[in-house]
Amino acid sequence: MFEADDAKTNLNRRQLLRGRLHPQSLPVRPPWACQEDEFVRLCSRCDACIDTCWAGILIRGSGGFPEADFHSSGCDFCADCLKACKTGALSAAPPAPSLAWRQRASIEPSCLSLNGIVCRSCGDACDTDAIRFQLQTGGRATPLLDSERCNGCGECFAVCPNDSISLAIPEAS
Repeated sequence: MFEADDAKTNLNRRQLLRGRLHPQSLPVRPPWACQEDEFVRLCSRCDACIDTCWAGILIRGSGGFPEADFHSSGCDFCADCLKACKTGALSAAPPAPSLAWRQRASIEPSCLSLNGIVCRSCGDACDTDAIRFQLQTGGRATPLLDSERCNGCGECFAVCPNDSISLAIPEAS
């Protein structure tokens, strides 16, 4: 079994060998994942969470650890991955959707709507109404993101035709 420092060293060494010399942001782990160091220590890389994800958003990532890929779909909080994890790398009590993902959406300046092109795909896909549009003069609609309502599910990311949504874990203030 890896120790947390050994796992971190192995991941950093792997990044160096693949030519990734600049620090990268942490990968998006499955829902209900514990903190990164603890996740790497506990995850056995058994693929149980990946195999049970009917939406196909969980993939085998760097080092064989599961990562979320929202390019085709978002998470519906079915909790099948949580139930499949036997190591404790994914854990919640109770499995509340609002606590499943630590990352939150943000809207990039390249957003079509921000640039005067009619698009409301992200708002239509957002079940929590975290993304709404405020009408402006001249027929424009500006997207407004309420990060308190965002549950990090990735639905907005999956439907954005311009890749103008990003998902990241907010920095502690």
